[in-house]
Amino acid sequence: MAKQLKWILLAVLALIWGSSFILIKKGLVGLNPFQLGSLRIIFAALFLLLIGFKSLSKIPLQQWKFIALTAMFGTFIPAYCFALAETNIDSSITSILNSLTPLNALILGILIFKLEYKRAQVLGVIIGFIGTTLLILNGAMHHPSQNYGYATFAILGALCYGINVNLIKKYLSDLSPLSITTGNFLVMSIPASIILYFSGFFDIVHLEKVQHSAGFILILGIVGTGVANILFFKLIQMSSPVFATTVTYLIPIVAFFWGVLDGELLTFVQYIGAAIILFGVFLSSKK
Repeated sequence: MAKQLKWILLAVLALIWGSSFILIKKGLVGLNPFQLGSLRIIFAALFLLLIGFKSLSKIPLQQWKFIALTAMFGTFIPAYCFALAETNIDSSITSILNSLTPLNALILGILIFKLEYKRAQVLGVIIGFIGTTLLILNGAMHHPSQNYGYATFAILGALCYGINVNLIKKYLSDLSPLSITTGNFLVMSIPASIILYFSGFFDIVHLEKVQHSAGFILILGIVGTGVANILFFKLIQMSSPVFATTVTYLIPIVAFFWGVLDGELLTFVQYIGAAIILFGVFLSSKK
């Protein structure tokens, strides 16, 4: 049953997070990246504090430092990084760069966190990375007008995710996913509120375009961030950091379909890359 559940969670997360990139794109119509990132965190924090406030008492005092670290690497920095990336590159391409996460999780897990991995997992991540590279290079070829310097923000976000999953697995495996997630967003809500205040959001909040964009970020904050993080932490605890982060291989496939509906191009080579990625997911899921 546990084996089936981890695949169900993986599929649900792929659908939620695959849809997140198009929501970011829609949010950027009326918001700048700092307003968007801050609202995403604040909306998620309000939702999680409503449903999980009591779970905060289950976090031992000595573990709050790890709650703060996972908040920083797991959501705070990436929330702004991916919004900045999408100001200059397509949502589907940003989701592809997010697929670097399992590679980062594997390397950091071995070098820093001393976690053990089997050869099949290493091979799976490498194969997935090859598929990702195909997608990136082909996307860059077909979008010469886009500034791929902004891709570094997405790569930085993926690096943060790689650090985060290893921190959770090593230091927070004994806490409930709801406790971790609620604690994360309680910590993040203060700096996010300060950034939002100084971003100029309250000077433009009366504009219809801004309110419309904020509606997309409300969905992103509650479902794509709050609910998804609870499911993700549960997945990490019941499987492994590498298996959990293979969700980032499935995310581009969902994001591609949203991108196509929104007028973004999908090439035959990108379909091939997606197929290679799925094979990598299968191999890297070995326990």
